Amino acid sequence: MPSLLKIRPLQRDDIPPVTQWARGEGFAPGVGDVSIYRHTDRQGLWVGWLGNSPVGCIAGVRYNAAYGFIGLFMVVPEQRGHGYGVQMWEHALEHLVDLPCIGLEASLDRVDDYKRWGFEAASPTTRWQLVGNGELMATDDSSGFEANGLQLLEGESIPAMAIQAYDAMREPSPRPHFLADWLKHPAGTVLALVDGNGRCHGFGRIRPCLLQDGEGWRIGPLLADTPQLAELLLRRLIDRHPGVVLLDTPGANPLADDLLQRLGFSQVSSTLRMYRGVQPPISLADVYGLACLELG
Repeated sequence: MPSLLKIRPLQRDDIPPVTQWARGEGFAPGVGDVSIYRHTDRQGLWVGWLGNSPVGCIAGVRYNAAYGFIGLFMVVPEQRGHGYGVQMWEHALEHLVDLPCIGLEASLDRVDDYKRWGFEAASPTTRWQLVGNGELMATDDSSGFEANGLQLLEGESIPAMAIQAYDAMREPSPRPHFLADWLKHPAGTVLALVDGNGRCHGFGRIRPCLLQDGEGWRIGPLLADTPQLAELLLRRLIDRHPGVVLLDTPGANPLADDLLQRLGFSQVSSTLRMYRGVQPPISLADVYGLACLELG
Protein backbone atom coordinates (compact mmCIF):
# COMPACT_ATOMS: atom_id res chain seq x y z
CA MET A 1 0.00 0.00 0.00
CA PRO A 2 1.52 3.40 -0.98
CA SER A 3 2.64 5.55 1.92
CA LEU A 4 0.63 8.64 2.73
CA LEU A 5 3.86 10.46 3.64
CA LYS A 6 5.37 12.72 0.97
CA ILE A 7 8.99 13.73 1.48
CA ARG A 8 9.94 17.02 -0.16
CA PRO A 9 12.98 19.31 -0.05
CA LEU A 10 12.82 21.90 2.71
CA GLN A 11 11.65 25.28 1.37
CA ARG A 12 12.01 28.74 2.84
CA ASP A 13 8.43 28.65 4.17
CA ASP A 14 9.27 25.44 6.07
CA ILE A 15 11.97 27.11 8.16
CA PRO A 16 9.68 28.66 10.84
CA PRO A 17 7.84 25.41 11.73
CA VAL A 18 11.06 23.36 11.67
CA THR A 19 12.71 25.92 13.95
CA GLN A 20 9.78 25.71 16.37
CA TRP A 21 9.90 21.89 16.38
CA ALA A 22 13.61 22.08 17.24
CA ARG A 23 12.84 24.56 19.99
CA GLY A 24 10.14 22.31 21.42
CA GLU A 25 12.50 19.32 21.43
CA GLY A 26 15.04 21.27 23.48
CA PHE A 27 17.59 21.54 20.63
CA ALA A 28 17.96 25.28 21.40
CA PRO A 29 18.26 26.28 17.72
CA GLY A 30 20.28 29.38 17.03
CA VAL A 31 18.57 32.27 15.28
CA GLY A 32 19.07 31.71 11.54
CA ASP A 33 20.55 28.21 11.92
CA VAL A 34 18.03 26.36 9.74
CA SER A 35 18.51 28.83 6.88
CA ILE A 36 22.24 28.10 6.98
CA TYR A 37 21.61 24.34 6.98
CA ARG A 38 19.54 24.79 3.82
CA HIS A 39 22.34 26.69 2.08
CA THR A 40 24.88 23.98 2.94
CA ASP A 41 23.16 21.32 0.82
CA ARG A 42 19.88 22.36 -0.79
CA GLN A 43 19.22 18.74 -1.76
CA GLY A 44 19.94 17.45 1.74
CA LEU A 45 17.10 18.75 3.92
CA TRP A 46 13.57 17.39 3.71
CA VAL A 47 10.18 17.80 5.27
CA GLY A 48 7.65 14.97 5.53
CA TRP A 49 4.05 15.91 4.67
CA LEU A 50 0.68 14.31 5.30
CA GLY A 51 -1.64 16.12 2.92
CA ASN A 52 -1.15 19.83 3.62
CA SER A 53 0.44 19.33 7.04
CA PRO A 54 4.20 19.06 7.72
CA VAL A 55 4.85 16.28 10.25
CA GLY A 56 8.63 15.86 10.39
CA CYS A 57 12.02 16.71 8.97
CA ILE A 58 15.53 15.38 8.51
CA ALA A 59 18.88 16.59 7.19
CA GLY A 60 21.33 14.41 5.28
CA VAL A 61 24.01 16.88 4.25
CA ARG A 62 26.82 16.03 1.83
CA TYR A 63 29.86 18.08 2.78
CA ASN A 64 31.93 16.58 -0.04
CA ALA A 65 32.52 13.25 -1.83
CA ALA A 66 33.90 11.67 1.35
CA TYR A 67 31.71 12.83 4.23
CA GLY A 68 28.10 13.51 5.13
CA PHE A 69 26.08 14.10 8.28
CA ILE A 70 22.54 13.25 9.40
CA GLY A 71 20.68 15.46 11.86
CA LEU A 72 17.65 17.67 12.49
CA PHE A 73 15.65 14.42 12.65
CA MET A 74 12.20 15.03 14.14
CA VAL A 75 8.60 13.83 13.90
CA VAL A 76 5.87 15.85 15.58
CA PRO A 77 4.68 14.02 18.73
CA GLU A 78 1.13 13.35 17.52
CA GLN A 79 2.40 11.51 14.41
CA ARG A 80 4.99 9.25 16.01
CA GLY A 81 4.63 5.48 15.90
CA HIS A 82 3.39 5.33 12.30
CA GLY A 83 6.71 4.67 10.58
CA TYR A 84 7.11 8.17 9.15
CA GLY A 85 10.46 8.65 10.89
CA VAL A 86 11.84 5.44 9.36
CA GLN A 87 10.75 6.58 5.90
CA MET A 88 12.54 9.90 6.28
CA TRP A 89 15.60 8.17 7.77
CA GLU A 90 15.84 5.82 4.77
CA HIS A 91 15.42 8.78 2.42
CA ALA A 92 18.35 10.62 4.04
CA LEU A 93 20.57 7.52 4.03
CA GLU A 94 19.86 6.96 0.34
CA HIS A 95 21.05 10.51 -0.37
CA LEU A 96 24.37 9.71 1.35
CA VAL A 97 24.71 6.03 0.45
CA ASP A 98 27.80 6.42 -1.78
CA LEU A 99 29.86 8.31 0.82
CA PRO A 100 32.73 6.57 2.64
CA CYS A 101 31.68 8.08 5.97
CA ILE A 102 28.43 9.35 7.50
CA GLY A 103 28.27 10.94 10.95
CA LEU A 104 25.49 11.76 13.40
CA GLU A 105 24.87 12.76 17.01
CA ALA A 106 22.78 10.13 18.81
CA SER A 107 20.69 10.67 21.90
CA LEU A 108 21.68 7.99 24.38
CA ASP A 109 18.34 6.18 24.11
CA ARG A 110 18.78 5.79 20.33
CA VAL A 111 22.33 4.43 20.20
CA ASP A 112 21.26 0.79 19.75
CA ASP A 113 18.89 1.79 16.95
CA TYR A 114 21.69 3.44 15.00
CA LYS A 115 24.00 0.50 15.61
CA ARG A 116 21.53 -1.67 13.72
CA TRP A 117 22.04 0.59 10.72
CA GLY A 118 25.82 0.15 10.86
CA PHE A 119 26.82 3.19 12.94
CA GLU A 120 29.57 2.83 15.53
CA ALA A 121 30.24 4.96 18.61
CA ALA A 122 33.17 7.38 18.41
CA SER A 123 33.08 9.76 21.40
CA PRO A 124 30.60 11.52 23.70
CA THR A 125 29.48 15.08 23.17
CA THR A 126 28.59 17.16 26.22
CA ARG A 127 26.29 20.15 26.37
CA TRP A 128 27.45 22.72 28.92
CA GLN A 129 25.49 25.61 30.36
CA LEU A 130 26.41 28.84 32.08
CA VAL A 131 23.83 31.16 33.61
CA GLY A 132 25.48 34.49 34.25
CA ASN A 133 25.45 38.24 34.04
CA GLY A 134 27.46 38.57 30.84
CA GLU A 135 30.84 38.29 32.52
CA LEU A 136 33.12 35.48 33.68
CA MET A 137 34.35 35.69 37.24
CA ALA A 138 38.10 35.24 36.79
CA THR A 139 40.34 38.00 35.47
CA ASP A 140 40.57 38.38 31.71
CA ASP A 141 44.31 38.41 30.98
CA SER A 142 44.79 39.69 27.43
CA SER A 143 48.54 40.22 27.74
CA GLY A 144 49.36 36.64 26.79
CA PHE A 145 48.07 36.72 23.25
CA GLU A 146 49.28 40.28 22.64
CA ALA A 147 52.80 39.32 23.75
CA ASN A 148 52.73 36.49 21.22
CA GLY A 149 51.87 38.87 18.41
CA LEU A 150 48.20 37.93 18.09
CA GLN A 151 45.37 40.31 17.38
CA LEU A 152 41.77 39.78 18.44
CA LEU A 153 39.66 40.61 15.39
CA GLU A 154 35.90 40.89 15.05
CA GLY A 155 33.41 40.59 12.21
CA GLU A 156 34.41 41.99 8.82
CA SER A 157 38.03 42.54 9.88
CA ILE A 158 38.60 38.77 10.12
CA PRO A 159 40.42 37.26 7.08
CA ALA A 160 37.98 34.67 5.75
CA MET A 161 40.59 32.48 4.05
CA ALA A 162 42.58 32.18 7.26
CA ILE A 163 39.50 30.94 9.10
CA GLN A 164 38.69 28.46 6.33
CA ALA A 165 42.24 27.05 6.36
CA TYR A 166 42.30 26.76 10.15
CA ASP A 167 38.89 25.07 10.31
CA ALA A 168 39.67 22.62 7.48
CA MET A 169 42.58 21.14 9.47
CA ARG A 170 40.44 20.55 12.58
CA GLU A 171 37.10 19.27 11.30
CA PRO A 172 36.17 15.94 9.66
CA SER A 173 35.61 17.72 6.35
CA PRO A 174 36.34 21.15 4.84
CA ARG A 175 33.07 23.11 4.90
CA PRO A 176 33.65 26.42 3.10
CA HIS A 177 30.01 27.16 2.18
CA PHE A 178 28.68 26.29 5.62
CA LEU A 179 31.40 28.23 7.40
CA ALA A 180 31.03 31.31 5.22
CA ASP A 181 27.30 31.51 5.99
CA TRP A 182 27.91 30.71 9.65
CA LEU A 183 30.47 33.43 10.25
CA LYS A 184 28.76 36.16 8.18
CA HIS A 185 25.29 35.72 9.65
CA PRO A 186 24.18 38.97 11.33
CA ALA A 187 22.79 37.21 14.42
CA GLY A 188 25.62 37.11 16.92
CA THR A 189 29.32 37.97 17.17
CA VAL A 190 32.40 36.36 15.59
CA LEU A 191 35.91 36.74 17.03
CA ALA A 192 39.26 35.42 15.79
CA LEU A 193 42.88 35.41 16.95
CA VAL A 194 45.21 36.17 14.03
CA ASP A 195 48.99 36.61 13.94
CA GLY A 196 51.05 39.15 12.02
CA ASN A 197 51.27 36.85 9.01
CA GLY A 198 47.51 36.54 8.77
CA ARG A 199 47.33 33.02 10.18
CA CYS A 200 44.47 32.08 12.46
CA HIS A 201 45.09 30.60 15.92
CA GLY A 202 41.50 30.36 17.08
CA PHE A 203 37.99 31.64 16.39
CA GLY A 204 34.46 31.44 17.74
CA ARG A 205 30.91 32.66 17.34
CA ILE A 206 28.13 33.42 19.83
CA ARG A 207 24.56 33.69 18.58
CA PRO A 208 21.10 34.09 20.11
CA CYS A 209 19.17 30.84 20.49
CA LEU A 210 15.61 29.75 21.26
CA LEU A 211 15.20 27.81 24.49
CA GLN A 212 12.07 25.82 25.31
CA ASP A 213 11.18 28.62 27.68
CA GLY A 214 12.69 31.94 26.69
CA GLU A 215 15.88 32.82 24.86
CA GLY A 216 19.59 32.39 25.44
CA TRP A 217 22.94 32.15 23.66
CA ARG A 218 24.88 29.39 21.94
CA ILE A 219 28.62 29.40 21.33
CA GLY A 220 29.97 27.45 18.40
CA PRO A 221 32.14 26.82 16.64
CA LEU A 222 34.92 27.48 19.14
CA LEU A 223 38.39 26.36 18.03
CA ALA A 224 41.78 27.35 19.43
CA ASP A 225 45.42 26.25 19.55
CA THR A 226 45.49 26.05 23.34
CA PRO A 227 43.11 26.07 26.32
CA GLN A 228 44.40 29.53 27.20
CA LEU A 229 43.38 30.93 23.81
CA ALA A 230 40.04 29.11 23.99
CA GLU A 231 39.47 30.71 27.40
CA LEU A 232 40.24 34.15 26.05
CA LEU A 233 37.76 33.71 23.21
CA LEU A 234 35.12 32.37 25.60
CA ARG A 235 35.49 35.36 27.91
CA ARG A 236 35.23 37.87 25.09
CA LEU A 237 32.30 36.08 23.44
CA ILE A 238 30.32 35.94 26.68
CA ASP A 239 31.05 39.60 27.46
CA ARG A 240 27.80 41.60 27.39
CA HIS A 241 25.66 38.49 26.80
CA PRO A 242 23.84 37.83 30.08
CA GLY A 243 21.56 34.84 30.58
CA VAL A 244 21.81 31.18 29.57
CA VAL A 245 24.87 30.30 27.46
CA LEU A 246 25.14 26.83 25.87
CA LEU A 247 28.21 25.12 24.40
CA ASP A 248 28.62 21.59 22.95
CA THR A 249 32.08 20.06 23.38
CA PRO A 250 33.43 16.89 21.70
CA GLY A 251 34.74 14.19 24.00
CA ALA A 252 37.73 13.90 21.68
CA ASN A 253 39.10 17.10 23.24
CA PRO A 254 40.35 16.02 26.70
CA LEU A 255 41.07 19.61 27.80
CA ALA A 256 37.61 21.10 27.25
CA ASP A 257 35.95 19.67 30.36
CA ASP A 258 38.50 21.09 32.80
CA LEU A 259 38.35 24.51 31.17
CA LEU A 260 34.57 24.77 31.26
CA GLN A 261 34.26 23.45 34.82
CA ARG A 262 36.81 26.01 35.99
CA LEU A 263 34.86 28.80 34.32
CA GLY A 264 31.64 27.82 36.04
CA PHE A 265 29.83 25.87 33.32
CA SER A 266 27.77 22.82 34.29
CA GLN A 267 26.87 19.73 32.25
CA VAL A 268 23.21 19.58 31.24
CA SER A 269 23.01 16.74 28.67
CA SER A 270 25.06 14.44 26.46
CA THR A 271 24.89 12.72 23.10
CA LEU A 272 27.16 10.25 21.33
CA ARG A 273 28.98 10.97 18.07
CA MET A 274 28.64 7.95 15.78
CA TYR A 275 29.98 7.13 12.31
CA ARG A 276 29.15 4.63 9.60
CA GLY A 277 32.14 3.82 7.45
CA VAL A 278 35.73 4.92 7.86
CA GLN A 279 35.93 7.44 10.68
CA PRO A 280 37.61 10.75 9.78
CA PRO A 281 41.31 10.81 10.80
CA ILE A 282 41.19 14.45 11.96
CA SER A 283 41.89 15.16 15.62
CA LEU A 284 39.31 17.27 17.47
CA ALA A 285 41.79 18.23 20.18
CA ASP A 286 41.55 21.94 19.26
CA VAL A 287 37.73 21.96 19.06
CA TYR A 288 36.19 23.39 22.23
CA GLY A 289 32.73 23.96 20.82
CA LEU A 290 30.86 22.38 17.90
CA ALA A 291 29.04 24.69 15.51
CA CYS A 292 25.84 22.69 15.99
CA LEU A 293 24.77 19.13 16.72
CA GLU A 294 22.37 19.06 13.78
CA LEU A 295 25.10 19.25 11.11
CA GLY A 296 28.13 18.19 13.15
